[in-house]
Amino acid sequence: MADNSFPDAVPSDALEAARNASNTEKLTDQVMQNPQVLAALQERLDNVSHTPSSYIETLPKAVKRRINALKQLQVKCAHIEAKFYEEVHDLERKYAALYQPLFDKRREFITGDVEPTDAESEWHSENEEEDKLAGDVTSKVVIAEKEVAPAEEPNPKGIPEFWFTIFRNVDMLSELVQEYDEPILKHLQDIKVKFSDPGQPMSFVLEFHFEPNDYFTNPVLTKTYKMKSEPDKADPFSFEGPEIVDCDGCVIDWKKGKNVTVKTIKKKQKHKGRGTVRTITKQVPNDSFFNFFSPLKASGDGESLDEDSEFTLASDFEIGHFFRERIVPRAVLYFTGEAIEDDDNFEEGEEGEEEELEGDEEGEDEDDAEANPKKEPSQPSECKQQ
Repeated sequence: MADNSFPDAVPSDALEAARNASNTEKLTDQVMQNPQVLAALQERLDNVSHTPSSYIETLPKAVKRRINALKQLQVKCAHIEAKFYEEVHDLERKYAALYQPLFDKRREFITGDVEPTDAESEWHSENEEEDKLAGDVTSKVVIAEKEVAPAEEPNPKGIPEFWFTIFRNVDMLSELVQEYDEPILKHLQDIKVKFSDPGQPMSFVLEFHFEPNDYFTNPVLTKTYKMKSEPDKADPFSFEGPEIVDCDGCVIDWKKGKNVTVKTIKKKQKHKGRGTVRTITKQVPNDSFFNFFSPLKASGDGESLDEDSEFTLASDFEIGHFFRERIVPRAVLYFTGEAIEDDDNFEEGEEGEEEELEGDEEGEDEDDAEANPKKEPSQPSECKQQ
């Protein structure tokens, strides 16, 4: 009878390994015959094969070498783009000088230092016909009631609370304003933007001009935003134009008892030995718009800020941009609310377009679209950090 046993020379661990390999092979065959396992494996392979990075990894070394050369060209493009934005900053400075005489006249009309002429006050609105009709009706009522003496129409100086009304109209600003800030902001007469001088690091300054008031002695409060227009050495491809990198405020010379950025609290302390209790008063920070002039500093020592500080700093930068690019150039339209309506309409249009694209992706046919002509708009996402 044939001897089917392994020779004595074969070690026992080798025999165990052979048995395990055989069992593994059988198990693999069984798993691969399972349709659900095969489908999951195929889906994973499909996802891997469609990622850009996985595709690049499959390319020959010679092609990867040429791609690296393209990346070097892209970095050079980013540095040229940075120079472009530096020249744009110079152009902004040039045109700011042309705008300023108009903004100075705007301030004179707002404060009442100068009264506009009839020609300067003429404006043909879209509702001109309705206004004329309302005027005619009013005239007829006055004629019919001649015996009633007409009340004298008030004629305040300038445009009262012009800038304060803008703060109240714009959500981004009104969220910063506390009730005790409002009387102070009613003394705000002008906001100006000043650009850095030629040859100086890129920056801009917001100047808040106040009339004499009972709260502080500064005629002007300033906030300086420092900017950078150069690609990050660690991540040059992230460059998308100038960005604010830091900001400086100013010291507010508050009059005695008028500082709204702090509040006084009373705190009880118990002596450990004698057990006696005393009450002390101390000042703690208080929410106020005027904290805007004591900004959080960006970390310059390479240490990263915590999440809350990052958010606060990003919000500060966003507000600075908004003052510079929207509020100051178009102040009267934010006072009347017309600019706010334009902003709202633009945002709604973007949402509508996004929904339409989503509908196409889901494969809605024309019949479904006709049967469901209206959809609830999606909620806007949180504001992005710059």
